Amino acid sequence: MFVRKLLIATLVLLVICTTISKAQNIIQCSSSCGDIHNINFPFRLKADPGNCGDSRFQLDCQNNRTVISLNSRKYNVLEINYDKFLIRAIDPGLEHQSRNCTSFPNYFTTTYPSSSTFGEIYPNIPVIYVNCLATVNSSRYVDTTFCGSQNKTSSSNSSQSQSYVAIGQDMSISDLAENCRVEMVGWASTRGLSGDNTPLSSIEGALSYGFELSWKRTFLCRECDAREDNTCFAEGDGYSCRHRCYDDTGFDLPLPCSIHYYGVLTILYGGIVIVSILSFRFFCGFIFLVALIVYKWRRRHLSMYQSIEDFLQIQSNLLPIKYSYSEIKKMTNKFKEKLGEGAYGTVFKGKLRSGPFVAVKMMHKSMASGQEFISEVSTIGRIHHVNVVQLVGFCVEGSKRALVYEFMLNGSLDKYISLQEGTVSLSYNQMFDISLGVARGIDYLHRGCDMQILHFDIKPHNILLDENFNPKISDFGLAKLCSSDDSIVSITAARGTMGYMAPELFYKNIGGVSYKADVYSYGMLLMEMAGRRKNMNPFADHLSQIYFPTWVYDQFNEGNDIEMQDASEEDRRFVKKMMIVALWCIQMKPADRPAMNKVVEMLEGNVDLLQMPPRPFIASREIAGDVIETIRISSDV
Repeated sequence: MFVRKLLIATLVLLVICTTISKAQNIIQCSSSCGDIHNINFPFRLKADPGNCGDSRFQLDCQNNRTVISLNSRKYNVLEINYDKFLIRAIDPGLEHQSRNCTSFPNYFTTTYPSSSTFGEIYPNIPVIYVNCLATVNSSRYVDTTFCGSQNKTSSSNSSQSQSYVAIGQDMSISDLAENCRVEMVGWASTRGLSGDNTPLSSIEGALSYGFELSWKRTFLCRECDAREDNTCFAEGDGYSCRHRCYDDTGFDLPLPCSIHYYGVLTILYGGIVIVSILSFRFFCGFIFLVALIVYKWRRRHLSMYQSIEDFLQIQSNLLPIKYSYSEIKKMTNKFKEKLGEGAYGTVFKGKLRSGPFVAVKMMHKSMASGQEFISEVSTIGRIHHVNVVQLVGFCVEGSKRALVYEFMLNGSLDKYISLQEGTVSLSYNQMFDISLGVARGIDYLHRGCDMQILHFDIKPHNILLDENFNPKISDFGLAKLCSSDDSIVSITAARGTMGYMAPELFYKNIGGVSYKADVYSYGMLLMEMAGRRKNMNPFADHLSQIYFPTWVYDQFNEGNDIEMQDASEEDRRFVKKMMIVALWCIQMKPADRPAMNKVVEMLEGNVDLLQMPPRPFIASREIAGDVIETIRISSDV
């Protein structure tokens, strides 16, 4: 008995001592850095002992400045308000405003700087830095001069350009004035700012004030979130912790815990009995209704696949083999190894009974009309070219549709352009040979068959490489057959992939849609292959390099060579030839682009004989649209 009492007393003393020790640690862990003093719980500096503060609230002291990391970017801390649970920070580039110009932020971000620790929405607003080729008469745009803009923008080098700042609240990319482009986005507190007629001094003052982050919920809910089965709810100006109610079966009851569980069950079971009695009189009518719905559903789906069956009857002379669905399952080992997934289907690795490996593309059931399936079989089924993937066979059984292709060991070209981990790097000579093979394949589609075949989706993902890195064009789901005499094709909607789609698919006033749309897509592909990078890079060091083709044209036009590391003179000539040909292919007007047979001649010819094309015209709205896409620039982000 005495020993038991002694053990209890010892445990109580241990708990008390531990609590006192933790409290002492919290009180003693107070530090400072630069102008920020009394940095205490829950905040801590990186150099503080491990038991100080909360690791989620870690700050750093760099060059005698308190720094906070948000989305891998470092911001200077200006103030920590422990009473209001607010921390105020600023982009380092905005901290010191000049009287003669508006400072640039260091970071281009269209999203509100935050993290999971500071997840509570607090009123901050984006300030948009805009450069225009002409004067803009709008109360939203405030005239200014950007500090150091000659090193940050491409368009500001022009003596005719005008610089503005605008409050970005409730502003979308479609609101951008004509001949204007977004140069930078800074974030500031909403205090004293509004959408229109805001003076420059107020905007610069707001930028110098910085933006505010709230850590109220994370701090007040830290103990509640740490306990299982608890949820932290907003209640008035604070938060409260509530225990979630579970019954004995583990189901979460959407009722207060005060309601007795067995009383709830009584109500539920009673309701079920009453509903069952009332529904019994309608039982026969219900059975009839179900039968009618099944009948209608079957008739509708049978009609969906009738178009495919009719097509196969007409094209009975096609060489590809027709497989049953059971044969497809067997050759893919029940769809065991997945190779990839596209917009119209999922691709699995398979093996024929004769030994060769194949790629089996199972079309998505959502493609109910079967038009994508018919497009692929009707186009690729009649093509036999070394640079076009071969269709081995197909399967049609009700809603199940599959295409069986020859297997490409080295996968798609995209993983070799933006080199992925574990991927072999291709030489410039190999890249050139691949680009020439793709050009010959497209030329064959345009001129080598009885019918002209327009692919409409030329991109790296649709260029497959065999074991010898020979390229083959694949994925004809968007392809269109037309007469060789037709120079203009009628389409009901734009088709293709953003970044590779020809401008005439959007802007009808620059020319009709024709085979020149494939030439444009090939030009964008060729530029990526030559530069080994995406044509759009919002994270480029200089905004002039965001749209890579325009930057390449400016380099060549000024007599400069493209910088290439560890490249021979032959490699430089390959790359220069590919880039000049690509610039010809991506001309804005279809009439200015060469045909694919001319593209093949230019690639096979001497680079010194190639003439520089006109500068590819790219609207500023297109550039800004790809950088910021359709993201609404507002404080709600």
